[in-house]
Amino acid sequence: MPVLAFPGLTSRKAFLKGSVLAGAALAAATPLAAHADSGDDDARGGLGAGDRAILIAAEIAEALAVTTYSNIISTAPFFQRLASDDQGYLMAARQEEMSHYLLEQGVTGQPSPFTRFYYPKGMFANAQTTLNVLVTLEDAFIAAYLVGVRNFTQRRLRVTAARIMGIESDHRTLARVVGPGVADADGGPIEAITGIQGVAESVDPPNNNGYERTLGWTEIGQAVAALTPFAVQDAAAKAGFDTGVSYPFQPFTPVLPTPLGEFHSFAG
Repeated sequence: MPVLAFPGLTSRKAFLKGSVLAGAALAAATPLAAHADSGDDDARGGLGAGDRAILIAAEIAEALAVTTYSNIISTAPFFQRLASDDQGYLMAARQEEMSHYLLEQGVTGQPSPFTRFYYPKGMFANAQTTLNVLVTLEDAFIAAYLVGVRNFTQRRLRVTAARIMGIESDHRTLARVVGPGVADADGGPIEAITGIQGVAESVDPPNNNGYERTLGWTEIGQAVAALTPFAVQDAAAKAGFDTGVSYPFQPFTPVLPTPLGEFHSFAG
């Protein structure tokens, strides 16, 4: 698969503006959204424009993540030939990303302004492409939540961003664990995966970071620029993505793997 490139795109400004201004809340309330609206743990109070911009960008990222995991599970041929524990990781990640989305939507009171997504050619059909893109996205999500840790104005939002970032780091590592388990019939075993930095990295060991990578991002607009080709058709075309098909974000009520890992409080 060619190295993914995310050049500066003319639609970036419109993407960020649209993410901040987009409309009404999701039709169905969820336990996480209800919790975000209630009591002493309400994180909406004093929510600044910068906070809202980060949260809406995070919603877009989580909607993209849910769409990615959902289609790996339902359409990628290699998924059915993975070991059951690797399948379980991907299914659990889908639940976790959906819970992140609903938590953030409960704080902003508005859904993601982008609900259809584009991918590079060969996505879902080719296991190497799928894992390259998956790790690329998790790299971006980690760096984006670190922007939140840096720039949120509320302590409870900074702590929550760190808590979500830790789960995205789990996802990156476990995506790399999946590589060697890809069957011969699907081009496996996959021993190197290329993430957002464009460098093929050995999957041995899968937990190859001593510290999470910031990618040098200090503002949420940098994360938005990286995600724009996945959400905006003209940007997808400029990045060489497949614009012949788009994949819808389909929300659902998540069930997290264990109650001990559920979100309990914005107080941290």
